[in-house]
Amino acid sequence: MATAGKVIKCKAAVAWEPNKPLVIEEIEVDPPQANEVRIKIVATGVCHSDLYQLFENMHKDGFPTVLGHEAAGIVESVGPGVTEFQPGDKVIPLFLAQCEQCRFCKSPKTNQCERAWDNNRSGAMAPLESRFTCKGKKIQQFVGTSTFSEYTVVNQMAVAKIDPASPLDKVFLLGCGICTGYGAAVNTAKVEPGSTCAVFGLGAVGLAAVMGCSAAGAKRIIAVDINPEKFEKAKVFGATDCVNPKDHDKPISKVLAEMTNGGVDFSLECVGNVEVMRSALESCVEGWGVSVIVGWTDLHDFAARPVQLIAGRTWKGSFFGGFKGKVGVPGMVKAYMDKKVKLDEFITHEMTLDQINDAIELMKTGKWWIYTLIFSSITRLSSISQGMPC
Repeated sequence: MATAGKVIKCKAAVAWEPNKPLVIEEIEVDPPQANEVRIKIVATGVCHSDLYQLFENMHKDGFPTVLGHEAAGIVESVGPGVTEFQPGDKVIPLFLAQCEQCRFCKSPKTNQCERAWDNNRSGAMAPLESRFTCKGKKIQQFVGTSTFSEYTVVNQMAVAKIDPASPLDKVFLLGCGICTGYGAAVNTAKVEPGSTCAVFGLGAVGLAAVMGCSAAGAKRIIAVDINPEKFEKAKVFGATDCVNPKDHDKPISKVLAEMTNGGVDFSLECVGNVEVMRSALESCVEGWGVSVIVGWTDLHDFAARPVQLIAGRTWKGSFFGGFKGKVGVPGMVKAYMDKKVKLDEFITHEMTLDQINDAIELMKTGKWWIYTLIFSSITRLSSISQGMPC
């Protein structure tokens, strides 16, 4: 492409400081260096994790930054040493890299990667190096992706090549939320046919978890949220029952235990709230119940009574749904193309990048569950809320 090897000036939404509106700026994006890929972002999503960094974590070393980590795009150019990708490839950037060489990447037991940990500083949630500059100041790349920009530069180990026939304005959803929820049910919980499940929080992650439970053959899927407007959408993805904790004068765990003769076989917490995490655990049946923490937070400790685990329950966590990105994401794209996974149903609204702060505000209110924005006639930005605390 004509821009290969040159600095690209483009539009991006910059978070100059925490707890402040994003600012649409013209930034400079350097050419990719060794083992890097520069990507033209075609569609990107706003996930709760972006809001977590902006409004909850607010780490002093994490700003200024360009947020965004759920996207799809087209390779514009590649740096020295890149052989896996070439200009024109359709790709999805990965906030969880896969070097394919470390002991974690080589293990079938996890989707973690040692080099991925090295590349993202704890707290700041960004690597030390960045290819972004604005007004003469270095701008950080959130979790190494920063997709709230028309162009971004990503290490090749954090890029998944996808089917060239796939619609980027749909499959971008697989960059985070859908894989996270769906995989938590299928890969981490390993939901079994004929089982009973409960999903706490009906944002996109929770809805995807409902879809995963359904795909795994669960016979009963109880959707839990304090916003009843989400219940009809949950049924589209496979929920058989919907429960609003506010409708009951007893703990939701006791409500579910009464509904299921002692508790569910599997529960998934898709909120990122430590109190809900405990409720999800306590909703599981003694003896074999499995509860999975899916919602992201690192601000508070969580707690449970030892007997709740001694009695036979299992409490575990899931990151990006247990998917190894370079393999799992293309596989999910194929599943969508084969009509085995829903994506279109997650998209309900459209806006421009200039309205990104409006989208963030809508997400904060919790009055909706899924949101889509458009950069231009071919570029979309989708924001996906997690369920509100139950």
